[in-house]
Amino acid sequence: MNRRIAALAFTAMLVASAASAQTAPPAALPNVESQDILKQNQAERTRDQPGNNAPVWRAVVSGEQHYSSLPAPEAGVLIQPATRFLGQDRATTAGEAWRQYRNGPLTAIGAGVILAALAIVTLLYFIFGKIRNKEAPTGRRIERFTPAERMVHWTVAISFVALAVSGLIMLFGRYLLLPLIGHTLFGYLTYALKNVHNFVGPLFTVSIIVFFVMYVRDNVPARQDVGWLMRFGGLFGGKGATEPSSGRFNAGEKIWFWGGLVLLGLIISASGFVLDMLVPGIAYTRGNMQIAHIIHLLGTTLMAAGAVGHIYLGTLGMEGAYDAMRHGYVDDTWAKEHHDLWYEQVQRGEVPRVRSQQNHGGAPSPFKA
Repeated sequence: MNRRIAALAFTAMLVASAASAQTAPPAALPNVESQDILKQNQAERTRDQPGNNAPVWRAVVSGEQHYSSLPAPEAGVLIQPATRFLGQDRATTAGEAWRQYRNGPLTAIGAGVILAALAIVTLLYFIFGKIRNKEAPTGRRIERFTPAERMVHWTVAISFVALAVSGLIMLFGRYLLLPLIGHTLFGYLTYALKNVHNFVGPLFTVSIIVFFVMYVRDNVPARQDVGWLMRFGGLFGGKGATEPSSGRFNAGEKIWFWGGLVLLGLIISASGFVLDMLVPGIAYTRGNMQIAHIIHLLGTTLMAAGAVGHIYLGTLGMEGAYDAMRHGYVDDTWAKEHHDLWYEQVQRGEVPRVRSQQNHGGAPSPFKA
């Protein structure tokens, strides 16, 4: 008797809730009864099959909006409507379909892109080795990057590494770290990294804007960039071949600047601000957030793959490249062999901020050819 009374009370609450709800038209689903039939069926099921709430859950997964005191969009929708997501064979709730896609194909694509980049730089290193200067150093060092330029570059680099590490752990950690450290420690780690990710993101965006302003003048495409690309930067010209002519930055560096830093950086920043709910005028619905998540993930994996190549060439891949960004100075030989047109500008005095420095440790003095 008590069970029957409780079931009837539940039915009465359901009817009252449906009557007072401020609803949008429910999403069309096959074989969904009208509200009156649902109420009648529920009453019959409650009487004959206590605990069977199939019509209630059918209404829930339909995406029907009921009353909620929360101001957020879709607050009254308990579960996203059933849908077929990206070619799935059967209809399922949109949230579950997105979760399966995110943890399945999308994660596999991201892992494949990053692993491919690592494989490429590994092959380059073992096939070609480090790109070394063909002539001996002269001992005369030219300032390639000012302290301000280096500070902005390292701000971009460090903030990106922090975002990449935290993002990769949140994406792949359940497969690599969770089995090793357990749920509790993994939960604390990902929670901390999520906050790091959210707070470092705006710093990264501001730093790439400043980086763009500082470096855009030297990254404007030029005629010699075509020849540099046609010869793949002299990669396949043999040990005695000279590197194609280039200005302060070669065509490869310009592609990374415009494609990696500017395009992908803006895509990552914009989608990240959406995920942080910092963009005004956007409806933060489940569907919009899921799309922003997919864009953010694809953009970050592509940028991470490009960063692998950039870091390789700036450290292990080329002799003297790291010194340029670490200390700001490069040897005359390095400048002539890798950026000959820029070196000629320095000789002609067309780059006034550039200074020279002797290796014996004297103070930098104005450069004179």
